[in-house]
Amino acid sequence: MDINGRKTIAVCESQPVTAEGLHAILNQCKDMAFLGQTESLLAASELIRQFRPDVCLVDKSLGIQAVMDWVAHAKMLSQHATEIVVWGVSITEAEALRLLQSGAKGILRKTSDAATVVACLEAVAGGSSWMADSVFRDSHRMERQSRSELTPREQQVLELVEQGMKNKEIARELGIRPGTVKIHLKHIFEKTGVRGRYGLALSVMRDKGLLEMAPVV
Repeated sequence: MDINGRKTIAVCESQPVTAEGLHAILNQCKDMAFLGQTESLLAASELIRQFRPDVCLVDKSLGIQAVMDWVAHAKMLSQHATEIVVWGVSITEAEALRLLQSGAKGILRKTSDAATVVACLEAVAGGSSWMADSVFRDSHRMERQSRSELTPREQQVLELVEQGMKNKEIARELGIRPGTVKIHLKHIFEKTGVRGRYGLALSVMRDKGLLEMAPVV
């Protein structure tokens, strides 16, 4: 729902003072307008149902599983008109991946400065998926090796990791042993410089252009 041509932002935040700070930041934006704030997911659902904001920023501290379950529900409530950004003091790679797979379009840390918060909200309101590079534990190592060095089988394993499959599921899908999957993953980690399957999945999304990454300044 636009207000005078500006994208509308709703906030579901457990700390009222933080929500007021976001309100003040958005008041200074020409292209975005603060629509309203709530302190619970239930109240956020009602706000979305009634007003269909362009973006709803949600506090991860309301419970990671509760937020993930709520994201899909909120998308249905607004008939996919409202995009969801989740932010928290700390967000792990595993949490970021699970949130994105649940339907969130933005991942943000509460330690971000005002310019980064605005950039995230603008990108998501404009139809992009967005995440700060700082969520990656090994973001500075991402480009050390070209992904073209991966063998065809390693590429297959990487694609299935992106889909969230576990080693046993990957082994069953490819008709190989779980131990062989572990060996392929070891080689992938060595070639890409990324540690951990969640970082791999997120980096694949970035490389495919499915996730806009904001560099750490």
